[in-house]
Amino acid sequence: MSKILIIDDEKVIRATLREILEYEKFDVSEAQDGAEGLKKLTEEDFDLVLCDVKMPKMDGIEVLDQAKALEKAPQFIMISAHGSIETAVEATKKGAFDFIPKPPDLNRLLLTVRNALDKKNLVTETKVLKKKLSKKLDMVGESPAIKLVKETIEKVAPTDARVLITGPNGTGKELVAHWVHAKSNRSSNPFVAVNCAAIPSELIESELFGHEKGAFTSAHKQRQGKFEQAQGGTLFLDEIGDMSLSAQSKVLRALQENLINRVGSDKDIKVDVRVLAATNKDLKQEIKEGKFREDLYHRLSVILIQVPALKDRKEDIPLLVEKFLGDIASENGDASKTISDSALKKLQEFPWTGNIRELRNVIERLVILGEPEISLEDIKKYADY
Repeated sequence: MSKILIIDDEKVIRATLREILEYEKFDVSEAQDGAEGLKKLTEEDFDLVLCDVKMPKMDGIEVLDQAKALEKAPQFIMISAHGSIETAVEATKKGAFDFIPKPPDLNRLLLTVRNALDKKNLVTETKVLKKKLSKKLDMVGESPAIKLVKETIEKVAPTDARVLITGPNGTGKELVAHWVHAKSNRSSNPFVAVNCAAIPSELIESELFGHEKGAFTSAHKQRQGKFEQAQGGTLFLDEIGDMSLSAQSKVLRALQENLINRVGSDKDIKVDVRVLAATNKDLKQEIKEGKFREDLYHRLSVILIQVPALKDRKEDIPLLVEKFLGDIASENGDASKTISDSALKKLQEFPWTGNIRELRNVIERLVILGEPEISLEDIKKYADY
């Protein structure tokens, strides 16, 4: 049941609104002026406030102003018999959902209340999802190798410098890219990831730069590429060592001039994108073999971040296992399992050729098949080593 607070100095208006809203099964509270209303807002959590504009002690705009600073700020609908366009504009600028004149039209009032509550629910869901995503993207570890990665990210993220992230498969190169983006000035704009190894060479240019209708047989309509989709944000080119030489030359131009052309068009499109790239290949060796452009390498590798293999940071395995046990339990809605010291020690002895990705898979298998406390016997039975 959604909680609604009515703040109005007119007793008749409060009573009328309460009767209407309680009939619609809302939980309703009242305050007779702005000061009392703000006090209630600091003491209780409300989903929505219906607030008069003109009141003694503290007017509605001031209540709105101060309420927006609360940790769980409710949605506001402003109401006033002295309604004007100027007041409505000021209220919405300060964050009010809507402005309704007195006496309120019943149908409009209820529609606005429902829409405001829908928005409140969406805002709450978005915060929960962001929190879950943030937790999922945690960079776990206290080893010297991972501390160096974290320190580099802190220094590099606020700049617009291009970053080349290297390391074996499964070490978390995309996680590093997410961290660089999240800590940058572009964090409120898109993060767009492209796996260059997963896209056929004949389609990579269309994927990156887009295409015009009729540019090739299956181009039935105009399409934006990843550079345009990432406008103002970050473009992450994963496995860039697998990109064709033809596409490399176009990426180089985009980096040099901040201009792209869609496939099938000569029109220049200006882009403002920070490019991060990652690879598990030795690009200097690829350059020697003529498989990668040296000029593109130097454009991409303004900053180099080497992500360590798990075998080089085995002291982080207990922390990673604890995280994975919690994550898997949360995903499945179960209580988190524990792991014995002997089992944990055994996990630290494995070579982990698949790195963190492999460790996570093994932990999930042990959670599904093992005992409530994962034992050394479970490790011997269900791990591949």
